[in-house]
Amino acid sequence: MSFDFDEIIIRRNSNSYKWDTAEDEDVLPMWVADMDFRTAPTIIDALVKRAEHGVFGYTKVPQTYYDAVITWFEKRHGFLLDSKWLLYTTGVVPALSAVIRALTVPGNGVIVQDPVYNCFFSSIRNNGCRIISNNLIYADNTYSIDFLDLEEKAKDPDNKLLLLCSPHNPVGRLWTKEELTRIGEICLKYNVVVVSDEIHCDLVYEQTGRKHIPFASINESFLLNSVTCTAPSKTFNLAGLQVANILAADEKIRGAINQALNTNEVCEISPFAVEALIAAYNTGGEWLDELKKYLYGNYTYLKSFFEQHLPEFPVLPMEATYLAWVDCSALGLSSELIAKSLLERENLWINHGSIYGSTGINHFIRINIACPRFSLTEALTRMKQFFIDIKEGGIN
Repeated sequence: MSFDFDEIIIRRNSNSYKWDTAEDEDVLPMWVADMDFRTAPTIIDALVKRAEHGVFGYTKVPQTYYDAVITWFEKRHGFLLDSKWLLYTTGVVPALSAVIRALTVPGNGVIVQDPVYNCFFSSIRNNGCRIISNNLIYADNTYSIDFLDLEEKAKDPDNKLLLLCSPHNPVGRLWTKEELTRIGEICLKYNVVVVSDEIHCDLVYEQTGRKHIPFASINESFLLNSVTCTAPSKTFNLAGLQVANILAADEKIRGAINQALNTNEVCEISPFAVEALIAAYNTGGEWLDELKKYLYGNYTYLKSFFEQHLPEFPVLPMEATYLAWVDCSALGLSSELIAKSLLERENLWINHGSIYGSTGINHFIRINIACPRFSLTEALTRMKQFFIDIKEGGIN
């Protein structure tokens, strides 16, 4: 089957957070991480069928839901789950907040490896915990983990959790088995539970020659000392349907998280969320495979454009996700000023790097490239003009 990812879908005036937040209709949004593509037709068909039923009462999550998750992870990631390990909720961010609430007390430290997804910080703060930064090391146009610093942070008995972003948002790293194993060994040694956000796990590109490795799949010790948060939302563009899953094999940990989900009142999902997940995981694979080819084409197009027209601004390797991470240090300006000026001058909305942490990343920008090639071309044209104007005349 052929899927048309070049189709321009008008999202403005659809109550889209991405498109309708800006009042100016000329703004091209390349910021928040959802895609400008229709989801897989099989998912739309399932939702239409459910809507036609016409009754949308309280929803029981059936065994077929769990079966769909289990089959997907076994086929796609070689990871055999047990349905009793799974808890459902409304999203990965509520999941992270519930896990932190369940496994810490206010004042505990939670380790993050920044630059990292900004909601990690708010989830930690909202639960009264302290953010402990194990900053990633940036060198040679890529990032690596500072394991010596991680071990120092893990030694502190007040630091109870490590929030692992795998694959990593925003830097696009796909962690190797060796890297994940070293993380797991350090955390086991010091009784730090690994909480792995794997929401981008399905968006790994064949061109890299590698596959996503679920942290909990490496060995049984890691399985029992970890919690994994996943969702079909990034994979199939379903964020607005609000569905995610928490994998916790340890019964005591799972019980505590279940209690926190109920305390936070995020323990129910809608009938549309149930049907969408089942359809996505059971019959959405062909669409996803075509999507990933298109997304990687967008990445290579963007990278080539920068190399040809803006070579001073390195585009980091995008091993996973659809979020390009670009080093703009050649401008000598803060990422906040770059983003603000891009919006004001060129009506282009991207994310500034400083929201993902505070150490050494204030010259990066994040660009969402999950859009038709025409939109990406327009965005890059605006960006090129902006950078030329800045280099010639500065920011007035």
